[in-house]
Amino acid sequence: MAKQLLKGNIAFAEAAIRAGCEAYFGYPITPQTEALEHMSKRMVELDRVFLQAESEVAAINMVYGAAAAGAKVMTSSSSPGISLMQEGFSYIAASDLPVVIVDVMRGGPGLGNIQPSQSDYNQMTKSAGHGDFHPIVLAPSTVQETIDLTVLAFDLAEKYRTLVFVVADGSIGQMMEPATLPPMRELPEKRPEWSLTGAIGRDTNLISSIHLGAEKLERYNLKLQAKLRKIQLNNEVIYAEQDTDDAEIVLVAFGTAGRVAHTVVNRLRQKGVPVGLLRPITLWPFPRKQLAKIGEKVRGFLVVEMNAGQMVHDVREAVGNQIPIRFYGRMGGFIPLPDEIEHEVSVLFEDIQTGKLEGSNGHIS
Repeated sequence: MAKQLLKGNIAFAEAAIRAGCEAYFGYPITPQTEALEHMSKRMVELDRVFLQAESEVAAINMVYGAAAAGAKVMTSSSSPGISLMQEGFSYIAASDLPVVIVDVMRGGPGLGNIQPSQSDYNQMTKSAGHGDFHPIVLAPSTVQETIDLTVLAFDLAEKYRTLVFVVADGSIGQMMEPATLPPMRELPEKRPEWSLTGAIGRDTNLISSIHLGAEKLERYNLKLQAKLRKIQLNNEVIYAEQDTDDAEIVLVAFGTAGRVAHTVVNRLRQKGVPVGLLRPITLWPFPRKQLAKIGEKVRGFLVVEMNAGQMVHDVREAVGNQIPIRFYGRMGGFIPLPDEIEHEVSVLFEDIQTGKLEGSNGHIS
């Protein structure tokens, strides 16, 4: 299919429709409101369900109900709205329901601003709601990846009956790039066997997030942990590598920061500097094994984020304490510039060569 010039928010909304989304419930919040507007037109044209809820809390509970009925359903929001949905995420996780959520991140904490940020990393990968669960978290860096990962999100949600997040910072939601949309999928003729579709001619299905009693709740939690391990063991880990084979320093960055890091690697390679890039695309499950493998042969890592260093902890857990790890980040809506990252790379190289690193296990600065 021919490429089109598409804005990120429009791209993921149309990709969801073509992936078979049957129902969308949401509430407007910048910088993802164009997705809501696109859904309000296209879903109605296709005789599917669109509803602008009275709040994010209402929207996620409508998503919960539609998912329980077996519909392919999604919502989208931005950082403060995602926070309001967290209780609903936990209830959905406890009910083993497939749901897709797109989070177009903005600056924070609090109301923050409408500039791009990556400060939802911990919220998505560590605390998407109360309880011991993890959603699958996908992080695009281009409009095309936003399309592809949105389609993948629906497939993974159904495969594992789980929450899947597509997490993009505000710049990806607002930028326009040439991209190719997938063909329209046919909607399913039948609802899943587990769904609440009535009880005529069969036993009644029950979907509930309530598991009363310590024994019953622990039994459910053990089952949930087994599913999460299965997701990790099934190799649902996605990442992109650039020039890591002979690199002495490897940048680790995702989303828009990953785009900038890609430019930095190209520029430094032209100058003969042995630097590479590992860009996580699944933030959960995180590409720990690949980072550990890279860590066996490099001299240091530079983690680049649009936050205060939330991914650094996952990188450290993956590579251990024998490799120097430095961090460079911008907050408040700033995007790190290539010149800034190049400077940090040169400082790290110099510190490694002169032995100025603090301690034998490196230093997070």
